[in-house]
Amino acid sequence: MRVDQLVPAFHQGDAIGDTAFHIKQFLRRRGFQSEIYCLDRDEGLEKHSTLFSEFSPPASTDITILHFALPSPLTAKFITFSSKKILIYHNITPAHFFLPYSQEMAHIAQVGREEVKLMAPHVDVALADSEFNRLELEEIGYRRTEVFPLFIDFAKYQRPADPFFQRLFRDQRVNILFVGRIVPNKGIDDLIRTTFYYKKYISPLVRLIIVGKTTSLPAYYQSLIKLVDDFYLRPEEVVFTGHITDEQMYALYQTADVFLSMSEHEGFGLPLVESMIFDLPVIAYEATAVPYTLGGAGILLRTKRVDYVAELVHLVATQENLRQKIINHQRQRLKDLRAEGLEEKLLRVIKDLT
Repeated sequence: MRVDQLVPAFHQGDAIGDTAFHIKQFLRRRGFQSEIYCLDRDEGLEKHSTLFSEFSPPASTDITILHFALPSPLTAKFITFSSKKILIYHNITPAHFFLPYSQEMAHIAQVGREEVKLMAPHVDVALADSEFNRLELEEIGYRRTEVFPLFIDFAKYQRPADPFFQRLFRDQRVNILFVGRIVPNKGIDDLIRTTFYYKKYISPLVRLIIVGKTTSLPAYYQSLIKLVDDFYLRPEEVVFTGHITDEQMYALYQTADVFLSMSEHEGFGLPLVESMIFDLPVIAYEATAVPYTLGGAGILLRTKRVDYVAELVHLVATQENLRQKIINHQRQRLKDLRAEGLEEKLLRVIKDLT
């Protein structure tokens, strides 16, 4: 019996790609024929995946899994298969976030959301990587939905951090960290405003570190650079690292004082979990999947008032008792995440379909 996965783009170190690879390894250990088929992939992943052009139509007794995070030609093909169909939904950012910066990105997002609706009558089971995503699928009209969180390879975070990055950012400044794509829904402009307030009214010894590709949406990135200039913030006070290695990112998690997210749309929010792994206190705006991922850990914001947020960041960064209390709650949340039992949940879903 075949249980194949379709992934539009298969990337090294990507949360969706890591989840797909883990599922493939698990299914093969359980005796299933299983392959990852993709339209595009990173160099070096050829032995772990096959191009979709080589995909042979599945039988009615087979199962096909589609990971969905962006529109692609795979959607139309997926609908036509006679196999049992499982959707793993990673969410699509709403188009309105992109409209001021890119008509093309807004169009892609809109098409993606239309494709999600199109698949609803054809999917046997829809799995969502957060309760927020599951509720969205339920509202669209999917018949059977379940939460199926991202696979998290906790072992990889045990690798040594980059010592140069540790030395570079370990000084007298309070380090505020954010990790994510440089796109409008992430609220990076709010992070910059908070940093400006912190510098002016609390302490000049502050640094905002933003980890993520700056090429995702150039118009938005340029607007952020202008905002930094408008506030007369210096390069050492707002640092855009661009794409960095895992080891460099681990160093930043270790040297940061607070992880601050002002994001208004998250399908899951893996950096929230990564922060908890590194005992980095999390402060995050209470939106979309964020409260579900934190599960009672961290501090949730119900306001974006920069004075309130900046003062809270200062308290968490400087008050050891408060800091340790947050970390203890985060460690408990990690125990819950480790005990999710994703493999057995997937196996149960597969058995129900056969």
